[in-house]
Amino acid sequence: MADRIGTSGWSYDAWKGSFYPDGMSSSGMLEYYAARLGAVEVNNTFYRMPKRSVLEGWGQQVPDDFRFVIKASRRITHQAKLGSDAKEPLDFLVGNLDALGPKLGALFVQTPPWLKYDADLLASFLDLLPDGLRVAFEFRSRSWFDSGVIDALTERGHALVAADTGNPDKDPPVVAGGGWAMARLRREDYSASDLQEWATRLAAIDVAERFVFFKHEDAGAGPALAARFAALLAKEQA
Repeated sequence: MADRIGTSGWSYDAWKGSFYPDGMSSSGMLEYYAARLGAVEVNNTFYRMPKRSVLEGWGQQVPDDFRFVIKASRRITHQAKLGSDAKEPLDFLVGNLDALGPKLGALFVQTPPWLKYDADLLASFLDLLPDGLRVAFEFRSRSWFDSGVIDALTERGHALVAADTGNPDKDPPVVAGGGWAMARLRREDYSASDLQEWATRLAAIDVAERFVFFKHEDAGAGPALAARFAALLAKEQA
């Protein structure tokens, strides 16, 4: 069983002094980050498709057991709305992601709040995904929190993201999905009891791998929260 804990992004000058050493160059941040945390969620790929050469460079800076979770482009989720027009940008993105090899943990698909549940749309989008690619879906409309959606994802080996936004009425359930799980803990701070509660919840689901990402904020608390949470989750499973 593998637990891969990290933050949303790594290249933040505001983290110098709290996480990164003062004076650290941007070019050294990923290697430093990857020596201390096990995974990272990359969000800037939502705005700009990553070049293959950039992905190759990232992969060369991290250990073999480090994992990247790459957010899908808005061209796929917000412009094409997971429809047939998503095929071209999806194929381009997935083709480049091959550059990461086994260091690719998953593709992260986050849908807009106004995109409502559509069983046929989900089925057709799942058919666009190549075999072997794991995808974590964060549906931001509660209409998607349906047993049929969970069953469809589980059948294909994909995961439903458990997002903690501070509003439990809108947050998705914590489920095992396709044998692995991903949680996005989006509050800017978590008390010791908050972290323990989430560690207990995630340890209780029977999966082979868990990804957990804390929010980026300027105070640099995310890496510290990730390290504390990794220790709590390991203790829960000892």
